[in-house]
Amino acid sequence: MRVLIVEDEAIIALELERIVTDAGYVALGPVWTVEQALAYAPRADVALIDLVLADGSSGPALARRLIDRHGMGVIFVTGTPGKVGHGLDGAVDVIGKPFTDERIRQSLAKADFRSHRRPLHLVEE
Repeated sequence: MRVLIVEDEAIIALELERIVTDAGYVALGPVWTVEQALAYAPRADVALIDLVLADGSSGPALARRLIDRHGMGVIFVTGTPGKVGHGLDGAVDVIGKPFTDERIRQSLAKADFRSHRRPLHLVEE
């Protein structure tokens, strides 16, 4: 699974990148703006997204575009999880900062499971 990291705080972005790669996934980014995230989107399966990006953009608005246009799983990683509310429709998870490696890994595993589920098709004979 390819994980896009959308985080404008360098130390946090590097920590997320380490956790993603240690968990056996491919890290894309980190990126800091909507424009950068959209450029990487066609290559990603899931995105770890902060709520406020470096260009002042809204993480939830970006998430909506990634879900609707690319069918991507979205995991919010934010210092203010309450601002996400009950979660954006279609989001996999909301993780508060500070986070643990285990919490990020659990959420990525959940996203990985969702991305590999396929609907059962009935075959007519």
